[in-house]
Amino acid sequence: MPASSVGLSAAADHDVDKRLLLGFLRYGFGGYGGVQMPLGFRSASVEDAGQVAWLHADSWRRHYRGAYADSFLDGDVESERLAVWAERLVAPGRTATILAEDEGQLVGFVHVMFDHDPRWGSLVDNLHVYNSNRRTGIGTQLIARAAETVTEQANGDAMYLWVLQQNTSAQDFYVARGGVQVETATVPPPGGDPTRLNGSPKCLRMSWPNAAQLR
Repeated sequence: MPASSVGLSAAADHDVDKRLLLGFLRYGFGGYGGVQMPLGFRSASVEDAGQVAWLHADSWRRHYRGAYADSFLDGDVESERLAVWAERLVAPGRTATILAEDEGQLVGFVHVMFDHDPRWGSLVDNLHVYNSNRRTGIGTQLIARAAETVTEQANGDAMYLWVLQQNTSAQDFYVARGGVQVETATVPPPGGDPTRLNGSPKCLRMSWPNAAQLR
């Protein structure tokens, strides 16, 4: 091994240790060296409808192409999603929308509908993370927050979601977190308009009989 790659000076060793210690004190383990800093989480309000709609539309365009028609995805999806989210957030009812923020900037969100199905429980209807923030643990934290809200606010402990059959990476993500595939169905058209689908794509129901598995 070259001499230059071993034996930092004592002063340099001290500086590295000091930076690592400061990172731990401020951020916990992994707070230094470019690792993800702690996220902030909060409930969404109607004022967040615009940024949530934008992320939702961007995620659809990146990950739903093939299942949703190009003519729909290449159109004004943002306005369509904005109408949906403004309605959802002005009168949330038996739902919860949780935002993940990094230094005040939205990086992901999850939307849960409590006790949506008498058999399968509460529905995680949306879970989206900005593409540049994928594979950083944000999705894991969001689905854990969703599970926590289910155990605290729903009448039952069961939780489920639908994932596109073509989205195998998302399926692997949910299976790794305890989800079990229990059903295959046809994807419902967004907004109830069948022209927005590309043929008859399929989706899979992933189930957690006890949401506390994710806590």
